[in-house]
Amino acid sequence: MTGKPVTRTAADGTTEYGTEELLAALRDVLVGPLPEIGVRFSTLLSDFVPHTALVVFTRECTGRPRKVAGDPAIVDRVTIAELDRIRCDLSVDRTKRGSVRLAGRDRDAWAVLDRTDTLLVLLPRQGTWTASTPLALTSALFGLVATAIQLQVQSASPAYLAESRAASAERARTVAELTEAHAATLETLLATLRSRDLDDSRARTTARETATAALIGLRSSVDLHRELAEEAVTTAFARMHGELRGLVRHHDLKLDMVAPPVDGRGLPGEIAHAARALARGAVLALSAQAGVHRIRVAWNCDGTSLLVDIRDDGPGDLDALELERRLRDRVDALGGVIDTEATAGWGCRVSVRLPLDLPSPTAEGPALDALSALGSREVEVLGHLVAGRRNRAIAESLGVTEATVKFHVANVLKKLGVSSRGEAAALGSEAGVKAARADAEFFGSGTIREQAAATASS
Repeated sequence: MTGKPVTRTAADGTTEYGTEELLAALRDVLVGPLPEIGVRFSTLLSDFVPHTALVVFTRECTGRPRKVAGDPAIVDRVTIAELDRIRCDLSVDRTKRGSVRLAGRDRDAWAVLDRTDTLLVLLPRQGTWTASTPLALTSALFGLVATAIQLQVQSASPAYLAESRAASAERARTVAELTEAHAATLETLLATLRSRDLDDSRARTTARETATAALIGLRSSVDLHRELAEEAVTTAFARMHGELRGLVRHHDLKLDMVAPPVDGRGLPGEIAHAARALARGAVLALSAQAGVHRIRVAWNCDGTSLLVDIRDDGPGDLDALELERRLRDRVDALGGVIDTEATAGWGCRVSVRLPLDLPSPTAEGPALDALSALGSREVEVLGHLVAGRRNRAIAESLGVTEATVKFHVANVLKKLGVSSRGEAAALGSEAGVKAARADAEFFGSGTIREQAAATASS
């Protein structure tokens, strides 16, 4: 945040808003790691909308659909089912001030549903909200925050994909463990209540109905988590088709879309986001060539992977290696494989395979969540640390100074809670960060010798 107040009190006692300060503070909210955007937005609002807790709920973020700030006794206990219920209630009126069910009990709150289908819930600090509390301004600011979240998710940056994948793995494991424990307890209770050896049939019937309702509720909650975490492959493909139509609207070319089977597996959210982003990037590059009249985009699911195949009918003079370099970071973040080729007279082709299943964790604890606190540039630097490169080589690759690299490395070590580059590299590797490739145009012989010496010494 800028540290400058965004409001001031006028001579007549009313509140005025400094436009420049407000926009500068909002910019600070929109820039930074996505998981912390709730905290940054809460800090901005605290100046003129005092609150004890803030929750942002977006179905677009499959790994971390909740962005929270405030009282841990509230935000740590808010469930996705509660938020989804509020979201459904607001589908018509869009805003609500009153009692909502949150963190296990009814609470006074203000909620707004943005047109991006992103929900904001604020719990006012007791006795601080008045008729002049600027809720309309808050709603407008939230619209920009919600749009920024949507754009960052749709762009599917490598940092977002890696963080979302790690969060999805942890969330899926937690849901599975809780489901197994609660289902076993409820099924045991039902089996006992159904026994003919028990007396008092009325009490037994009541308890049986209660246990049955709890079991149904548990299964429904699991279904909701699965719905949030996955997207039907046909839905994901249709969304991509709509995006590509807008992308090539001004080009004189035809899109041939080959849809996947309708009975294919659901796609994890980060896979769907990445596949659409990869298709947009590839089609944009292919359509920029002279002599291209047709581009074919095909998806297929073989049960374990999403297969994306994109090809054109152009002259085949595109720099395929450069296109692959631009797309590879997203593919690597999800453990996928990409291959590009350009054949003179036959056109260009991009082939991507993205695994649908979460990788089996190789380490417990921080490795599963190692990337959640890192920004996109810090993830890039971590990739070079995994490759064993020194600051000079990293600086040349990224086109920055060694001082800037030292700054990023220090931040990476601090955020990962480690004391050495080697520990950071090991933790990054465990969390799925792949070694950044050495590009020949960036690395001179001296730098290569330094890398070789560094590798040998380690």
